[in-house]
Amino acid sequence: MFNLRSIRSLAAATLFIVLASVCVMAQSKANKKTASEPSEKPHKVTGEKDNAFKKWINEDVSIIITDAEKTAFNKLQTNEERENFIEIFWRRRDPNPDTEENEFREEYYQRIAYANEHFASGVTGWRTDRGRIYIRWGKPDSVESHPSGGSYDRPSYEGGGSTTTYPFETWFYRHLDGPGDGVEIEFVDQTGTGEYRISRDADEKNALATVPGAGQRNNPVNNSNTYQREQDSPFSRQLLNVALSTPSSVKFTDLQNTLTDSPVIDSNPLAFDLRVDYFRQSDDRVITAFTVQTGNKELSFKSNGGLETATLNIFGRITAVSNKRGGIFEDSVTTNATTAELAELKEKKSVYQKAVALAPGIYKVDVVVRDTGTGSKGVVSLGFVVPKYAENKLSTSSLVLASKLRAADDRDIGQQFVIGGTKVIPNLGGLYKQGQEIGIYLQVYNAITDETTLRPAVDVNYVLLKDGKEVLRQTEDWNGLSDSGRRLTLARLLPTADLQVGEYEVKVEINDRVRNAMIENKSKFTIIR
Repeated sequence: MFNLRSIRSLAAATLFIVLASVCVMAQSKANKKTASEPSEKPHKVTGEKDNAFKKWINEDVSIIITDAEKTAFNKLQTNEERENFIEIFWRRRDPNPDTEENEFREEYYQRIAYANEHFASGVTGWRTDRGRIYIRWGKPDSVESHPSGGSYDRPSYEGGGSTTTYPFETWFYRHLDGPGDGVEIEFVDQTGTGEYRISRDADEKNALATVPGAGQRNNPVNNSNTYQREQDSPFSRQLLNVALSTPSSVKFTDLQNTLTDSPVIDSNPLAFDLRVDYFRQSDDRVITAFTVQTGNKELSFKSNGGLETATLNIFGRITAVSNKRGGIFEDSVTTNATTAELAELKEKKSVYQKAVALAPGIYKVDVVVRDTGTGSKGVVSLGFVVPKYAENKLSTSSLVLASKLRAADDRDIGQQFVIGGTKVIPNLGGLYKQGQEIGIYLQVYNAITDETTLRPAVDVNYVLLKDGKEVLRQTEDWNGLSDSGRRLTLARLLPTADLQVGEYEVKVEINDRVRNAMIENKSKFTIIR
């Protein structure tokens, strides 16, 4: 049994232990609280990116971001740095930095929405080949669609003959920065699921390729490519697919910066002419041709491989009013001649042209041209209005006075200066030597065909005026006329051998006999010795 003294001693010991435990717990709690204070906790600067940033880099901009940009983004350590990177990323692509809107970004996300709506097939639209190409390069200039496949007559460059195909589409772009001019992209749906994949060779659409004796060609395409276009070879298609998948970046960044950072160009600037012409493509797209012309006397020629060569870097930026979309174009062009031909070449002009499909609206184009030999630069800024062509109203394209005018051939497909089926090299200065033919090019839209003669029910006259007086009149006889979808193409060469030196005006009169309406287009030129 415990006595009173033992009980008191046990109670005191127990109280001491309890108090000691409370003190230890209190100290532990205090220490834990102190360690969790933000001011005392080491900063975490290499943590995982937020899901929003992961989605942005892996999905949102995966089609257009360059490898260098992706590497730089992945090295960033804080979300603040990532936010700044994204802001700079879009700013670099903004076609009009002077406005609050970023037209490129808006257009880009609209393309994603369109791709998701129109190209989805078991996978999200932007992940498909057609979606990726549409988002990266925009709407094609034309589409040849065979949504049901079926009977197909091969063109000669595919060997001729008939076969049966899977559903396929061919997209055509007049020009893509990087891939080049005259780009054709073929998509084939071999599975019947609606997912069209880029074809690696022209035979992927052939549904009878593995059936012995079926779908024979008239002229088999052999290893020497006797009947095959160079662009259809597996190697060329592979190169094209690589170019289509490689995000492009501005080549002439210094010329781009000239438009925003440098108000003074050069003490001895490079002079050049700029012209804008318009040709209807569809109800909502107009082919807008930008032509740059320089005098060869102003260029620096240097010997290169036995030829006297001058090289120009050209950068153009298209911006828009009323939230319309624009873009950029850039190229490096050369002019060369033998030493013996150089003196004659310097008396001529060098011409460059870029054609872009634009929606009707008000735009501005800024063009910088640099002579790489001297470094001299010139800048021209020009406002222009892309016209809206009414569906059933008689109208015309721009009237182009040309220094060279001829029918285009296979070698001209996808090249500069080709409009429809005609090669047209504009004469921006309007100067013609006596005896040199004057090329006149004009498209007429919505002309009505006479059902009895099966010819256009319009009368066209070409009239030359000097000092307001008529000196020459010719009537269009419609021989060789191009008529496509109520579009008439007028291409005529007018002689000048009997014309005196001086200033003239050419007028094209178009009289619609059915509508009882008349329109005319005019332009001026000069005859020199």
